[in-house]
Amino acid sequence: MKLSIRTKFSLGMVFIFIIILGLLGFSAFSLVKLSRKTGAILSENHVSVVYAREMTENLMLLNKEMYHCYITSQAPDTILIKNEFDQLDKTIQAELSNITEAGEDKLAATIQQGINDHKAVFRQFIQSPKQVDIIQKLQNRFDMLTQQLALLSQMNEKAIEVKTMDAKVSSKNALTQLSVIGTLCFLISLSFIYSFASYFNERFFQLYNGIKEIVSSNFGQRLYFDGKDEFYEISLLFNQMAEKLEGTNLKKPLYDFGELENDDRNEDLEKLKSLLTKMKTLESQVTGVISKADKK
Repeated sequence: MKLSIRTKFSLGMVFIFIIILGLLGFSAFSLVKLSRKTGAILSENHVSVVYAREMTENLMLLNKEMYHCYITSQAPDTILIKNEFDQLDKTIQAELSNITEAGEDKLAATIQQGINDHKAVFRQFIQSPKQVDIIQKLQNRFDMLTQQLALLSQMNEKAIEVKTMDAKVSSKNALTQLSVIGTLCFLISLSFIYSFASYFNERFFQLYNGIKEIVSSNFGQRLYFDGKDEFYEISLLFNQMAEKLEGTNLKKPLYDFGELENDDRNEDLEKLKSLLTKMKTLESQVTGVISKADKK
């Protein structure tokens, strides 16, 4: 199949573009994969840790209010208690919708039941804030819930640690793969560019030397290019031009300028006219060959 120089050059640029595009695609894929892993850590496990901390703070405020009422003999702040339990219900529902680890669903359900039981006992405390058994019961439930919330937090913190290590391993593997693929792409591109440049440089150098020899009146110079591209056609045209110039040079009569000085003036003029005519003919032949090469 005959391929022009322009086609070869275009295919070469497409090949380089495909290599670059493939390298960028693999890089983007690795970054997206790593981003998903780190995003899962932040959007799932970290949120559960925050939920556990918020519920612990709500329980601590309720416990503080309980002891404050008991010590000062003041009536419980029902608005504060209601707001804290509303916030607890809202947070535990959010946690139940963010289950990521094995056993986390059962633990969250146990915490939800504990909050409901804690709320029922607090209703009794609001009615009888001085009963020691109720206060003791609230304290026991407070301790149990805080332990469960600490376990929930530890479970997700451990998952964060494991997933972070996995993300580090994935990033290290991705970096290694990118380094290997990038090196291979670089070597392939470098080899291709070197071969491509060598192909053109060699032919341009031969063509330059050929024209230089013709200008130096070495009409026996010939070019031999392999293939079926424009360089091959240029070599054929060049060889045709060199043959014509060589033939014209052989047919040209030799003059002894020492004898010409002894001829009369008219003979000199005639010979000069003949020489100028031959030079014009040679010029037109060269112009025609160059025009053919330009059209090609």
